[in-house]
Amino acid sequence: MILLLAFAIWLYLAFLHGRFWDSAPELPAAVPLETPQVDIIIPARDEVETIGPVIASLLAQDYAGPFRVILVDDNSTDGTAAAAGADPRLTILTGAPKPAGWSGKLWALSQGVAASEAPVILFADADITHDPRHLASLVAKMTSDRLDMVSEMVRLNCASRAEKFLIPAFIYFFQMLYPFARVNDPRSRVAAAAGGTVLIKRAALARIGGLEAMREALIDDVTLAGKVKQAGPIYLGHSGLATSIRPYPAARDIWDMIARTAFTQLRYSALLLAGTIIGLALVWLVFPFAALCTGFGWRAALGLAIWAIAALTYFPTLDRYRVHRAYAIALPAIALFYMAATIGSACNHWLGRGAKWKSRAYAGDKA
Repeated sequence: MILLLAFAIWLYLAFLHGRFWDSAPELPAAVPLETPQVDIIIPARDEVETIGPVIASLLAQDYAGPFRVILVDDNSTDGTAAAAGADPRLTILTGAPKPAGWSGKLWALSQGVAASEAPVILFADADITHDPRHLASLVAKMTSDRLDMVSEMVRLNCASRAEKFLIPAFIYFFQMLYPFARVNDPRSRVAAAAGGTVLIKRAALARIGGLEAMREALIDDVTLAGKVKQAGPIYLGHSGLATSIRPYPAARDIWDMIARTAFTQLRYSALLLAGTIIGLALVWLVFPFAALCTGFGWRAALGLAIWAIAALTYFPTLDRYRVHRAYAIALPAIALFYMAATIGSACNHWLGRGAKWKSRAYAGDKA
């Protein structure tokens, strides 16, 4: 019965779940007919290794309208501000100490918004480099489709063995949680964004009460998308014009990335954690057990059939990252790694360590 339920779930995921596996759409390079002023806000905390090429790529944008870059140096201790360089279009703000009740990134972004007057704002991360056509393409999408917000899942670093094993799955699981087609459908309540690239109209941000209305959110991109979509259309796609240059050379680095916010996503609820683990086990562990541990009967055959369906849905994401399709066989093991990291995230919270990033802990903050 459990195996048949797993089979039914996979039939639904493959054929009725918004084609989440399609690894689409991808924002094309385009030239906008309208060129509003844009302020690009970069929050940075101890990003000396990446900030130089990131700022250089933003200043090199081939955009016909006026734009500037606002770097908010969030109390860095490694010389991030100096490494950013100098340019008439670059404003460097020294971040004020974080007040209680704010997440670090949102506090930094809010200071950049306060220093901005542009009608369109681009929130971008301090580890992402941009093709010269990127800003123009984002604005073209926003203005042509009359969107309130445009976000992209940028290409993540995928060079080490650990990255090839685990990073495409990170994208795959994100698509499974938030099918992009449903995010982009105004009739659907599904909302999500990828925080590395978020182009938003100032009017839309003001309409939701600004960043202050979500100041405690650690998963700020999805929270922002949910609030904006309540009143206007949004877009989420993949990017061929922006790339993260932050490496994750070892599995431990990816574990820490997942554990930082996984339990926050579950609203710090032990009940939701238990339900999630049961659900993930049903989706990811039942079929390999049937295929490998039940002999040569119909259960093994059905387990292998489900395994094949799961692998086929993973192919487009592997192709996007130019990783060999043979990695799809390991999906159950990869899912087990993500399940363990989620449990580790909960244990961190219960032990009082909470979420931590760039030497800043958020043990007392709420989701």
